[in-house]
Amino acid sequence: MPAGTIVEDDQSVSVQAGSAIESLDALKSLPLLPSTPPADAGGTPGQDAPSEDGPGARPGAGSDAGDQPGASDGQAPAAPAAPASGPVQTIGDVASVKVTNEKQTSITRTNGEPSLSVQVTALPDADIVSISHAVNDKLDGFKDALGAGAAITPIFDQAPFIEESINHLAIEGLLGLAFAVVVILVFLLSVRSTLVTAISIPISVLVTFIGLNLGGYSLNMLTLGALTIAIGRVVDDSIVVIENIKRHLGYGEEKRQAILTAVKEVAGAITASTLTTIMVFLPIALVGDVVGELFRPFALTVAIAMMSSLFVALTIVPILAYWFMLQPQHDVDPAEVRAASEVKERKSRLQRGYLPILRGTQRHPVWTLVGAGLILVLTAGILPLLKVDFLGSTGQNSLQVTQEFKSGADLKTISTKAQATEDALMDSDGVESVLLTAGVGGEGLAAMLGGGANSASYTVNTDPDGDQSAISADIQKRLADLPDGQDVSVGEAAAYGSSTVDVIVKAHDDKSALTEASNQVLSALKDTPHSTDIASDLAADQPTIEIQVDRKKAAQAGLTEMQVSGIVASAANPQAVDSIRIDGQDLSVYVDSGASVSSLKELKDSQVPSASGMKKLSDLADIKSTSVPSSVSRQGGQLVATVSLTPDEGELGAVTSSVTDSLDGIDLPAGASVEIGGVSAQQTDSFEQLGLAMLVAIAIVYLLMVAEFRSLLQPLILLVSIPFAATGAILLMLISGKPLGVASMIGLLMLIGIVVTNAIVLIDLVNQYRRQGQSVQDAVVNGARQRLRPILMTALATIFALTPMALGVTGSSGFISQDLAIVVIGGLVSSTALTLVLVPVLYQLVEGRLEKREQRKAAKAMPHGAHAAPVEPDLPPNTATNP
Repeated sequence: MPAGTIVEDDQSVSVQAGSAIESLDALKSLPLLPSTPPADAGGTPGQDAPSEDGPGARPGAGSDAGDQPGASDGQAPAAPAAPASGPVQTIGDVASVKVTNEKQTSITRTNGEPSLSVQVTALPDADIVSISHAVNDKLDGFKDALGAGAAITPIFDQAPFIEESINHLAIEGLLGLAFAVVVILVFLLSVRSTLVTAISIPISVLVTFIGLNLGGYSLNMLTLGALTIAIGRVVDDSIVVIENIKRHLGYGEEKRQAILTAVKEVAGAITASTLTTIMVFLPIALVGDVVGELFRPFALTVAIAMMSSLFVALTIVPILAYWFMLQPQHDVDPAEVRAASEVKERKSRLQRGYLPILRGTQRHPVWTLVGAGLILVLTAGILPLLKVDFLGSTGQNSLQVTQEFKSGADLKTISTKAQATEDALMDSDGVESVLLTAGVGGEGLAAMLGGGANSASYTVNTDPDGDQSAISADIQKRLADLPDGQDVSVGEAAAYGSSTVDVIVKAHDDKSALTEASNQVLSALKDTPHSTDIASDLAADQPTIEIQVDRKKAAQAGLTEMQVSGIVASAANPQAVDSIRIDGQDLSVYVDSGASVSSLKELKDSQVPSASGMKKLSDLADIKSTSVPSSVSRQGGQLVATVSLTPDEGELGAVTSSVTDSLDGIDLPAGASVEIGGVSAQQTDSFEQLGLAMLVAIAIVYLLMVAEFRSLLQPLILLVSIPFAATGAILLMLISGKPLGVASMIGLLMLIGIVVTNAIVLIDLVNQYRRQGQSVQDAVVNGARQRLRPILMTALATIFALTPMALGVTGSSGFISQDLAIVVIGGLVSSTALTLVLVPVLYQLVEGRLEKREQRKAAKAMPHGAHAAPVEPDLPPNTATNP
């Protein structure tokens, strides 16, 4: 131990006293100082009086301050002991000194066999897949070092699931790309035009990868899922551009002029529509908690992909079109070619099918609006039929099972009961491995004194190719059949946020009121449909032995209350008093009296060494059995208990509704209150935030459209298509059985930007025709029929690009991707159909009325008897009039 410093020859030299104990024999040979009986109650010099240095101090047993364990820096030296009157005794003379294993306080078993578990935790910004591969490479070398009979079993490894999910998303993305290209080819009937358009997809993906890398984001399930979903969208701008270029080339225009004119016509529209799609993700910044953390990289990925697609459509696609698309024949009359092309357009199947519908709705706008209103009413009516969920299952092949035991259960009891649960888990179909971990704070009297834990945890690895929902349901059924099945709960090993509906019970410092209220809630929720694992975390009273030391009697025996408590604690559960290093190993040193106390009577009769001799513990303290809470939880200064239940997959909304109804029927004791939390509160909060984000997104879209069209009314016409996107989305979710969750809400947020783009492209061309002199009616008809093909192409390209993901062709739901794809597909189908019908009707009603008002004003301003000569509209060669 440090003993100060001295200065010699102008040099400071540290002084150390004592010698290290480096062997078991050296520890055994440590001499003990003699003890002498006290001369009086206060002790005399030379007496080794009891000290208050710590629990377990033994009166009459001195120590060598320099050598013995327990000496600490800065401790005042003890009073000198009396000289030894006989041979000096050593620790080995009065005690058994040996190296042994510490008493077992925990259990770790893998597939029923004793094991050692090691957990490797990645840093937040680490590459989990790389870490997993590095760890598994190291494990191969450990097997040889561990010798024969040793086995290494990875229990929980996220890397295979991540890799498989990414591979599935990549496959679905490539299939979607192929489907989108086929759609373009079917509509354009030109391999050259299709290839020029499709080139935008790989370029946009490459730019997105660069942007994600610069932003510090990794390629994971969310970013790759966003990129897969964006594949159908990144081609939209290029479709509009190349379709318009092909149209102008078909009119016989010179190639360079045709490309410049075509790009100029649609540049404003596709820029506005792309910015609209991007801007709807800005409100994601308003969403907090786990939803915000999950979807910010998602939103950034889609935004980068859309910006790059706009850049490609306005720059690279026109260049490639100039290089690869065929030059129209020379020596032809453009007017004749254009007229022939227009006749051909009108005779096409699309035009023949669409124009009668368009003209019919224009003639009967009231009935059209009534029909649209009925569709919205139907949508509102079927909305309650949807199931409601939060984030849903990740689909990962790992489950976490928790088993609760009676308070104060010892390790042997836990091990025995856990064995039955282990057997049930390992006998379940689809289970590959089971890791059990359980522990207690002490054994025997230590557990009786309140040191025990009361739970075991099982990590269950399942077949990655199996149906995870079915496997989980089978496990829950098997566990429910166990004698203690009501104490076992099953959940996902890597769930995002909470997975249970929690009812938080509060009381103001009234334990009895809290207990009564908690029992009432537990009883009311016991039969809640579509739920499992109903439990309360209110700590049960634990059997405890209470020792109240009589301070006066202890003082008469030369002991303090702390010393008596320390002696009892040492007997119940000896603690390490020091550590020594032997053969390169640090070993803890325990002092054990050897007395085994296993009952209340033995505890009362146990001997306590004192300055006046051995005393019974019962002579110094009042000892009785009682029960106390093993733990107490507080929130905001109030006592709290939580009653939780796990909803079945997709049944969060139904369970929350049932819980609310059940709580309304409870007559709580005075001072007690309840509130719903857990995943239900998370879902409610997230839906409110996403609802607010949608409103902000709509406002942003409106402002962008006002700037684009320089009108306050026309953007409102465009926004009409938004609610009709919900119609198809809800219907497709009902058909597919998918619940309304966070992924679905993100899909609806995306639809706000997606469905408006079609209306923007349509209205923009109608406005161009009106500026060129056409009437509102002619402009609407000509603009709608000419934008029919690109609108259908972009919508179908997106729909077919998302179809592999929506169908889950790889056998994986992709966490959130499948739900999101289903919502976008359904919303696009309904909104596209209504955009092509309802938007022209509303435009005709609004702008037609304004046009008539202007005509009446112009007529009143003319002199009496004068008549306005008919004026032919000054139309450029590239403008078609209504036949």
